Amino acid sequence: MLDIAEELNRWVEQGRDFAIATVVAVSGSGPRQPGAALAVDSEGTAIGSVSGGCVEGAVYDLCMQALEAGTDGETVLERFGYSDEDAFAVGLTCGGIIDILVTPVRADAPGRGVFAAALSAAATGEAAAVARITDGPAEVMGRALLVRPDGSYEGGLGGHPELDRTAAASASAMLDGGKTGTVSIGEDGSHCGQPLTLLVESSVPAPRMIVFGAIDFASALVRVGKFLGYHVTVCDARPIFATKTRFPEADEIVVEWPHKYLERTEVDGRTVLAVLTHDAKFDVPLLQHALKLPVAYVGAMGSRRTHEDRNKRLREVGVTELELNRLRSPIGLDLGARTPEETALSIAAEIVASRRGGSGVSLTGAHTPIHHDGTAEPAGRIGSVA
Repeated sequence: MLDIAEELNRWVEQGRDFAIATVVAVSGSGPRQPGAALAVDSEGTAIGSVSGGCVEGAVYDLCMQALEAGTDGETVLERFGYSDEDAFAVGLTCGGIIDILVTPVRADAPGRGVFAAALSAAATGEAAAVARITDGPAEVMGRALLVRPDGSYEGGLGGHPELDRTAAASASAMLDGGKTGTVSIGEDGSHCGQPLTLLVESSVPAPRMIVFGAIDFASALVRVGKFLGYHVTVCDARPIFATKTRFPEADEIVVEWPHKYLERTEVDGRTVLAVLTHDAKFDVPLLQHALKLPVAYVGAMGSRRTHEDRNKRLREVGVTELELNRLRSPIGLDLGARTPEETALSIAAEIVASRRGGSGVSLTGAHTPIHHDGTAEPAGRIGSVA
């Protein structure tokens, strides 16, 4: 749901009635992960996707039915899978199975406020998690709880008074890791008794991509980074090159020695560092610090000769072999890239493969999974099972 928060937030502000269909479970080869959503308003306008096209029509109809039922419309859970008997039947021809939760969200519904707060937080880049009951007694299906980073929460799941506190604690833990997925807890708030399944969707600020070196290759990488949903910073010590004119799509341009900037800026386990300067006076002090940080990716541009010389210099300043093994250098996958745009694509491909657990080999003739469970988070706002 939070993957389409900006548009849904506008619908809330406009007072529209709508229904949300959300992927809550995936088995086998599913095209979208839990949290992916399709929303339909009372006029029939649709946004988002739950399957990349396979079952969109059927899910759209379910949303319209939920809205047309008026105040009697209830949250329903529907399963879609591949049909061997009829390849043209509604189903996932990729062989997977997905469970879809369809929830009507009317302007006068008691739970509207929780959805509104969750969508507003996600649309404005605030950290928050929303937990919804996706499996349990019919009377509580779809009930939601919004959890803030400080552990406070609003809304309610109903039932035992401990249920909300336990659900909030579980959602808070997932929010800390920027994850989206399901958790099971008991109806009484314990981990015993009749279980409830909750889908927890985390909305976190966009992950950071910091590009060091204000060169043409950096300009192309900035564009690709923005396309992938990163908050992109360009850093270079040379003010003549690090300008908004040269990097109009960058979120931030910093004129400072790269290692000094990296020492003072905030990074986390989703941050990507791309070192494109291939100049020892910048690279060595920068990588000496970067390789000690708990970031997702550190890559450095340069020829194999540059790589060997840089590694020698890094060893001389105390960088360990374990730290050097984290360095992706020469940067990028072997695509035969020549132009800045092609090179940016090869770097981005390596970043995605690293994040998702991909091998980087051609899928043609390979026996590797198409979709990896890896450490998925949504570049972008939504952390995922991933």
